[in-house]
Amino acid sequence: MTTPPQSALTWQDGVIPVSTRFDDPYFSQNDGLSETRHVFLQGNDLPARLTPGFHIAELGFGTGLNLLALSLIAQTPTRFTSFEAFPLATTDIARALDHFPEARAIADPFLSAWSLGQTKFQLGPIAVEIIIGDARDTLTAWPDKADAWFLDGFAPAKNPELWSPEILHEVARHTAPIGTFATYTAAGHVRRALQDAGFQVERRPGHGRKKHMSAGKLR
Repeated sequence: MTTPPQSALTWQDGVIPVSTRFDDPYFSQNDGLSETRHVFLQGNDLPARLTPGFHIAELGFGTGLNLLALSLIAQTPTRFTSFEAFPLATTDIARALDHFPEARAIADPFLSAWSLGQTKFQLGPIAVEIIIGDARDTLTAWPDKADAWFLDGFAPAKNPELWSPEILHEVARHTAPIGTFATYTAAGHVRRALQDAGFQVERRPGHGRKKHMSAGKLR
């Protein structure tokens, strides 16, 4: 793949990667794997909905933690597409995943593919594609639709471009009938934009210190 700009990091407590570009951590300081399971898996009613060919899409690939959490529960052929503008180096991803032994234990095929510059690879039953570039361009051009979305960009206050009404309209346009989304944020302008895009939006209990999250279904 063409070498894209990589995201520069600092490390909080030596284990939590923080983007210097967005001044935001890549995962929750309160057990990122548990948050992924609560927000993205439970928020999209997974694994109950996983049937052969089920397609999950994601805004913000980061360390791949969401993919690995999915891989721990997926037992049927599944598709996973993620959009990432500033991919992390393999060494940084591996260091971040060391914080989650359960996820790290199954990460080697992913890390091996990533180290070779592969953006399409197989992880157990999951066919993975990471689309590199600005989602404002790549999502618009994407020819597919997802059954479930993980909306996992940096916080709306830090990375507003990935939560704009235009992007969320594209998310809805690229969602299959009765498809769903889940996200850790409950910001009012994000929920309103998702509603305007065509989703029924619920505010649900969040994870850890976060009181609320958002989830919903395409109307």
